[in-house]
Amino acid sequence: MALEITQFLLAAQSADAKIRTEAEANLSQFREQNLPGFLLSLAVELSTDVKPTESRRLAGIVLKNSLDAKETVRKQQLVQQWLVIDSSYKSQIKSLLLSCLGSSVREASHTAAQVIAKIASIEVPQKQWPELVGSLLVNMTQHGRPASLKQATLETLGYVCEEISHHDLVQDEVNSVLTAVVQGMNVEEESPEVRLAAARALYNALDFAQTNFDNEMERNYIMKVICEAATAKETQIRQAAFECLVSIASTYYGLLEPYMQTLFELTAKAVKEDEEAVALQAIEFWSSISDEEIELQDYEVPDSGDSNVQHSHFIEKALEVLVPMLLETLLKQDEEQDQDDEIWNLAMAGGTCLGLVARTVGDSVVPLVMPFVEANIMKSDWRSREAAIYAFGSILEGPSIEKLSPMVHAGLKHLLDAMKDNNDHIRDTTAWTLSRIFELLHTPASGFSVVSPANLQQIVEVLLESLKDAPHVAEKVCGAIYFLSQGYEDAGPSSSLLTPFVTQIIGSLISTADRTDSSGSKLRTTAYETLNEVVRCSNLIETSQIIKHLCPVIMTKLAQTVELQILSTDDREKQGDLQASLCGVLQVIIQKLSNSDETKSIIVQVGDQIMMLFLKVFACRSSTVHEEAMLAIGALAYATGSDFLKYMPEFYKYLEMGLQNFEEYQVCSISVGVVGDICRALDDKILPYCDGIMTHLLKDLSSGELNKSVKPPIFSCLGDIALAIGEHFEKYLQYALPMMQTASEVCAQLDNSDDEMVEYGNQLRRSIFEAYSGILQGFKNSKANLMLPYAPHLLQFIELVAKDRPRDESVTKAAVAVLGDLADALGSNAKTIFKDPAFCTQLLGECLQSDDEQLKETATWTQGMIGRAFSVCG
Repeated sequence: MALEITQFLLAAQSADAKIRTEAEANLSQFREQNLPGFLLSLAVELSTDVKPTESRRLAGIVLKNSLDAKETVRKQQLVQQWLVIDSSYKSQIKSLLLSCLGSSVREASHTAAQVIAKIASIEVPQKQWPELVGSLLVNMTQHGRPASLKQATLETLGYVCEEISHHDLVQDEVNSVLTAVVQGMNVEEESPEVRLAAARALYNALDFAQTNFDNEMERNYIMKVICEAATAKETQIRQAAFECLVSIASTYYGLLEPYMQTLFELTAKAVKEDEEAVALQAIEFWSSISDEEIELQDYEVPDSGDSNVQHSHFIEKALEVLVPMLLETLLKQDEEQDQDDEIWNLAMAGGTCLGLVARTVGDSVVPLVMPFVEANIMKSDWRSREAAIYAFGSILEGPSIEKLSPMVHAGLKHLLDAMKDNNDHIRDTTAWTLSRIFELLHTPASGFSVVSPANLQQIVEVLLESLKDAPHVAEKVCGAIYFLSQGYEDAGPSSSLLTPFVTQIIGSLISTADRTDSSGSKLRTTAYETLNEVVRCSNLIETSQIIKHLCPVIMTKLAQTVELQILSTDDREKQGDLQASLCGVLQVIIQKLSNSDETKSIIVQVGDQIMMLFLKVFACRSSTVHEEAMLAIGALAYATGSDFLKYMPEFYKYLEMGLQNFEEYQVCSISVGVVGDICRALDDKILPYCDGIMTHLLKDLSSGELNKSVKPPIFSCLGDIALAIGEHFEKYLQYALPMMQTASEVCAQLDNSDDEMVEYGNQLRRSIFEAYSGILQGFKNSKANLMLPYAPHLLQFIELVAKDRPRDESVTKAAVAVLGDLADALGSNAKTIFKDPAFCTQLLGECLQSDDEQLKETATWTQGMIGRAFSVCG
């Protein structure tokens, strides 16, 4: 039964800490002792109009937080708690919430709508609340229901559609929901609040409307209502209608042809005349159309006829009117836009859309944009000059090099001069445009670059001078230097062109990172990331001494961070960010110098000092640093090889901490990767630490709390450990193999309709194969027969993966490699395992036809191993 909890809820918001703590303890005790009664009491509080607003508000928040949480494991616990509550309690709570939708207090009905949706997210997929939709629709269809009830009901329908999947409702329910929502949006509806709630609900319900959109009559009606709402007198309704159109552009692109003329007129009018919030959505509509067409072009297979959606070339057809409309928006800049990353205005939206249009239509956009650039680039008004440069920078991706090359060559000098313009908006946009030019049109390795020995010195001088500009400009200049350096990676003789400037560039970037006027900006982090790229892409033979001298400079800076006085969490955060950046630079230096035997000795000489620094950084206990320092230690293990053993006694406790860090799962994942690096460096010298490491890895694998993305790296790591310690892995076999078998069975049950899940499935399959390969290779010389009992399950898994269509190429490579390892390790015993070799013949035959040389090579080797082991598969 429900208890009177008003006073507790009010006391829990008291300014007096003692009263507040006592009330919170009482509420907590009630929750622990009688959860059903507690939730019912909250629902009574929320739904009783005579109760104080403050207690109702907190009751709603606590009720919502008792049903849902951001953290996955906590959310699952809350769902289970709700499911096991007695149905009589649940019925009372749901009934109270539905009645609360009619509350005269708007805040209460709004909260009730959210809580109903949270319960629906748990119950509707389990078919436990079949009457929900019907109950809500009564509020919409019965004559004389107040507008406030209709508003709250539409809000609820919208939230419910947001929370559940379109598979959870039958088509009749979808039809009823859409009818109610679309009627609520209709011009005949007198209440603007109801129309707005309906428009927002429709946005969430569009995913459910596939069948309705396939029906021309229903589609026409829905589109008519949305288009009418797009011209409503209330700004918020117009904005919500355009948000629906943006969603329709991506969800129902293939059905838009008959409406495009009307939609162009609506969007053009909104962009030119409407409030910014509405105009932004109108531009977003065209960005969505471009996104769809780019995707169709990327995946288009000529004459295959496979695609369900035909490319309608909407952008191409509208190009001559669309581009001028977008160019006009570029002149509507904000004075503050460059200083504030949060700002999103018409000019920025228009430029982004223009960039997407350029990627969609390629060369055709150039003659429509260049007259605007030429007409505005020399004007005295800064807005015109900035818009011209922004337009120029926006169309650099999409058109061909042949089309862009003459105008970029002609414009480069002007852009370098514009870096000295007296207006910082222009300098900011110019720096961004230069970074785009160097990213997209500077690839000496391919034989084309707008940068030449003739202009490189001027480019570097201008960029280094501009690093002293305002922080927001300097940040963009770092981007230009980043891509300028990146262009020289693996560029053969051309990579020498940058070498004379590397010392100066490094010095300027370090000075930029040390600037004291950049607080609140990302300048320091960006400067260090750019420094990393300069080091990474430099010509090692020519710059090894420069990088050698950079190493102690960065080490000194890192040592200074450990001594910083920390008086606040803000200080701690700044220390952590700086340490992360400096560890990142050291990682790149270590990796770069480890690329050649001649330069690896530089790292070995300072390895002790570097490791001591990393250990001090770990002692600061900041998770971001932990991550970067871990990555750098992985690089150091590779560089120092078996000498890394001397660092293990001190480092091991931090490695353990990383492997147990479930909360910051990226740290855990990186720590797992470092175990692999150390295995490769130490081989069987890692043996004394293996019991501890394996205990943590197996615990991680069996944990429901650890983010699933860490599990594939752990399986790969098992293979690294087995390869390093060989026959000594025997003692872990009985624990590791059942987990690998279970995981391989999980692969078959993953949801292949979800792209993210498909990618995860591929990582999991690949990592399981890598684990088997490591174990088989480790046992090959002495204990291969230990794998005989597990071989049939492995073959079954390979056969299952071989049937996958489409199949990821990296998974195929791993499957074929482990097939070879199995035959190689088991030798003549393989005969007893391969009962039906047909699938392996078919898989290998398919791989031998591949265009991928590495896959062909692996398949040839595997075929040889199988042939050598027995003649059946030969």
